[in-house]
Amino acid sequence: MSDLHIRFATLSDIDAVLRFWREAAEGTSISDDHDGVARLINRDPEALLLAERDGVLTGTVIAGFDGWRCSAYRLAVHPDCRRQGIASALMEAVEQRFLALGGRRVDAMVLEANERAQHTWAAAGYHREDHWRRWVKSL
Repeated sequence: MSDLHIRFATLSDIDAVLRFWREAAEGTSISDDHDGVARLINRDPEALLLAERDGVLTGTVIAGFDGWRCSAYRLAVHPDCRRQGIASALMEAVEQRFLALGGRRVDAMVLEANERAQHTWAAAGYHREDHWRRWVKSL
């Protein structure tokens, strides 16, 4: 993975990230638009991590920390680049970020129907907590 470069997203990356998510991510979010990603980057410039190989976007993850919880979202690897260690490299970068911020535990959002992602997170040492459920309300 020495040719893999992980960096923080900038505002100029937003359109490329949105295109990437349409191709590589499972499902969509209410925040999957230019304004939503811009708010994320402006609020926490180190939250959206990008993996690139030869300048080509190959993976993403959002590593959000609110001072209380470490939350990982949008771990996505381009379909042509899977099984090459990109997700593992991104998760390692996320964990290092959270440790530097004083985080104690990572909560990862993983779709129930996305078995591939569940295997990826499990292989990295994460486990499912069935006693919690996500409750949402659109604003």
